[in-house]
Amino acid sequence: MFRSTKDGGASVWLSAGEATLLRSLVVPVLDLLGEPGEPARASAGAADELDKILAEAAEAAEKAGAEAPRIPDDPVLARLLPDAYEDDPAAAGEFRKYTESSLRESKKYFAQTLLDTLPPSGGRIRLTGDQARDWLRALNDVRLMFGVRLEVTEDFEEQLASLAPEDPKVAAFEVYGWLGAVQESLVRALAR
Repeated sequence: MFRSTKDGGASVWLSAGEATLLRSLVVPVLDLLGEPGEPARASAGAADELDKILAEAAEAAEKAGAEAPRIPDDPVLARLLPDAYEDDPAAAGEFRKYTESSLRESKKYFAQTLLDTLPPSGGRIRLTGDQARDWLRALNDVRLMFGVRLEVTEDFEEQLASLAPEDPKVAAFEVYGWLGAVQESLVRALAR
């Protein structure tokens, strides 16, 4: 699939169906990460101003004794935005308070980069090194989302083999496997 390019990036040719499928899998990740009330992605020129606003908001929340955010109830979001300290809920909440917003924004950025560089009708896609790494991160998030929804375990092959051929999950497991192949192909292209 992916091939390395001389400039440290990667290229791939995707059919229209593959491009449509990939786009349809990335959009739900963006939707999940873009819950109401979350700040929109700032432009690069506004990064310093955003950092200042976030620091002031964190300081005000701390003074007000605001409760630290908890791990999300949605199992997919819990995988995309995991706790930093499993054994210490207070430390995990404190860490989450200062990092969750930026983690959400970076994940949305990676997904948006994939969408912006993915032609709707497929074809040849040339990615810079940075874009390819963003694709890799976005593909990982899509696989996490898909894996959680399908309840994929380490015994993926056995799970798939245990399904009846007419089970609708068979197609979903095949898509999950395809995503893994795409991701592995990109990793190999970037390692060259």
